[in-house]
Amino acid sequence: MNNKKIAILGSGSWGVALSVLLNNNGYMPHIWSFSQNEADLINEQRKCVFLPEITLDENIKCSTDFQEVITDSHFILLVTPSHAIRQTIKNCKQYIKPEQYVIICSKGIEESSLLTLSEVVQEELPNNKIGVLSGPSHAEEVARSIPTTIVLSSEHDDVLKSLQDIFMSPSFRVYTSKDIVSVEIGGAFKNIMALACGMAAGLGFGDNTFAAIITRGLAELSRLGVKMGGNEKTFYGLTGLGDIIVTCLSEHSRNRKCGYLIGQGVPVEEAIKQVGMVVEGVNATKAAKKIVQKYDVDTPIINATYSVLFEGKDPKEIVVELMTREKKSE
Repeated sequence: MNNKKIAILGSGSWGVALSVLLNNNGYMPHIWSFSQNEADLINEQRKCVFLPEITLDENIKCSTDFQEVITDSHFILLVTPSHAIRQTIKNCKQYIKPEQYVIICSKGIEESSLLTLSEVVQEELPNNKIGVLSGPSHAEEVARSIPTTIVLSSEHDDVLKSLQDIFMSPSFRVYTSKDIVSVEIGGAFKNIMALACGMAAGLGFGDNTFAAIITRGLAELSRLGVKMGGNEKTFYGLTGLGDIIVTCLSEHSRNRKCGYLIGQGVPVEEAIKQVGMVVEGVNATKAAKKIVQKYDVDTPIINATYSVLFEGKDPKEIVVELMTREKKSE
């Protein structure tokens, strides 16, 4: 294998931002895209439709051919929307060698099976070593080399060491963790809290409300993650609290933007359409509701968000219901 070539499956904003980072670190990113138009834009105009301010280096290549992208790559980054992860792997696994590390950079849960993305990939690629890259990292900022810290999680020490070395730069600091369950749950379900914060903003609420959603939402994720086998402490680090903060409060957050539109009265489907990119929190909310029922965990914010998205509840009414629940100790 060419130790400099890196396959990136997904030409959205995060896949392209990671290609910029890795190119700056001296590697040769090869991006796979499902869209020939997106591939042509990258190859011919050195542009990504989702990151219009960024001009891409000529070393960054893009193709719609899995074999071309994956062959001889040192490792493979999965950066497609979470709902497409399994099918993407099925479509290309004939080209993936057992010695190639597969790193999941998407955030979500497979709704049909309630498996984490690492579990999905391990089912499809039982002989490959898997890792997860997650944390507070907006693509728009990573592509511009704004200082970012993130977590690489894997059960395998060699994956952690080699990938940490490859990703690290003066603007991108990588911590390692073996608590892959908590890292994935935090990454998947923080988008639900961003939707809730967006709704609050759309309703005209302020910082007090955002602080309540962030802290009580973190408590919900922690309770759920521990029931699923994770470590409570992980949720108070980058992939829990850190990711919730950046997703709930940032103008870059597509989930917050979607929630904001819903809070202003835009129907859910129309709000998703107006965002113009995949709103991972919507599918995550559906999956979270099923997992909450499976593990019997108290998650009022997740339940409330689900009611707005899938049961047609008015966000204003949901706020009253949340605020007037039975009295409790923190």
